[in-house]
Amino acid sequence: MTSVFFAPSGPLRGEVVAPPDKSISHRAAILGAMSAEPVRISNYLRAEDTLSTLEAIRAVGALVEERADDVVVVRGTGLREAREAGGPIDVGNAGTLMRLLPGWLAAQDGRIFVLDGDSSIRRRPVDRIAAPLALMGAQIEAKEDRFPPFVVYGTRLRAIAYDMPVASAQVKSCVLFAGVCADGTTSVVEPAASRDHTERMLAGAGVRVQRDGLTVSVTCTDELDAESIVVPGDLSSAAFMIAAGVLVKGSRLLVRGVGVNWTRTGFLRILERMGAIVLGDLEEPSAAVARSEPISDLDVKAGPLRATVVEAEEVPLAIDELPLVALLGCFAEGETIVRGAQELRVKESDRIAGVVEGLRGLGAQIEATDDGFVVTGTGELRGGTIDARGDHRMAMLGAVAGLASREGVNVIGMDAAAVSYPGFERDLARLA
Repeated sequence: MTSVFFAPSGPLRGEVVAPPDKSISHRAAILGAMSAEPVRISNYLRAEDTLSTLEAIRAVGALVEERADDVVVVRGTGLREAREAGGPIDVGNAGTLMRLLPGWLAAQDGRIFVLDGDSSIRRRPVDRIAAPLALMGAQIEAKEDRFPPFVVYGTRLRAIAYDMPVASAQVKSCVLFAGVCADGTTSVVEPAASRDHTERMLAGAGVRVQRDGLTVSVTCTDELDAESIVVPGDLSSAAFMIAAGVLVKGSRLLVRGVGVNWTRTGFLRILERMGAIVLGDLEEPSAAVARSEPISDLDVKAGPLRATVVEAEEVPLAIDELPLVALLGCFAEGETIVRGAQELRVKESDRIAGVVEGLRGLGAQIEATDDGFVVTGTGELRGGTIDARGDHRMAMLGAVAGLASREGVNVIGMDAAAVSYPGFERDLARLA
């Protein structure tokens, strides 16, 4: 565990290229493993979480070639031919991998798979994927019925219509991966829109995917036809650079190559309400399922901020960036409130508790609620020490807070940032 001090910064200037998208990299690798023909993935993220995904699909029979030019070629097993692993499949710290992969493994009739991970993963529940998979005919046996390590018993799956109790792109994707292999047409109804990367990727691979309001459905297919996937820059990682550019006075940044899928740009819409200036060619919401991911450069300027309220229906489209909303609220005029974000309590750490405790230790006026937090803006942050708690987003939050604070911030456990953004410190230092 490393500690790094981030001193108050003068204006941030220059350009930065967003790292490859973590969510899309996970999905692309799993889709490649599900395909019978080779799938070429360009701009694959090489970080701890996504490397865990490559090792996981190798364990079930996929051949993976990692090239020096950030290209990964996956030669998969086909939809129903994954082999049993020689032992537990180690997902490391990758919650997305842990929740998506079982959707495909559940369709491997007669085969059994054990999934496990690090100490953080063992605190993250899997009952929300176990429930729909059980309705499809599969079975998951988990510790205390909800925690890893857990066992997936593959079977011949049947299609279902599933009403999700909580909006979650991970749970939705798990069901859709299973649905591609199940007899008939599987549909998922969300209480609110969430990321649609899986739908786009499946549609691009020849699967019949339909969206009707908050219902998305997939029809069983014999094989996937993906061939090539290009991974855009990760908005959730770029968000930390964007927040730094907004908070540090006099800053002007250009963040290049960012994925601006409308189901991922909730944070940018919140920023706009708060008075920040972030310019780019953002995708507009659409009822149709696109087959590709839109990409844009983002022009970021610092400016005065005003408070806002983030309601429950906005949360799924900005779930990973909500800790940054808390930080921005410290510098905004008024009271910033986030509601309906109880999902933050089951991330790599309890992010509601972590954000509130961490920012309060830096001088913020912030209070936790059951499903979010309330921040009273003071226009500044004193600084101090923050513990990342092994959470990559908490580590990067502390770094940005340090640049914008009066006295700087010491981040304990800064090495956690490597989970999603291995070059974060280097890129931030170059801008400063």
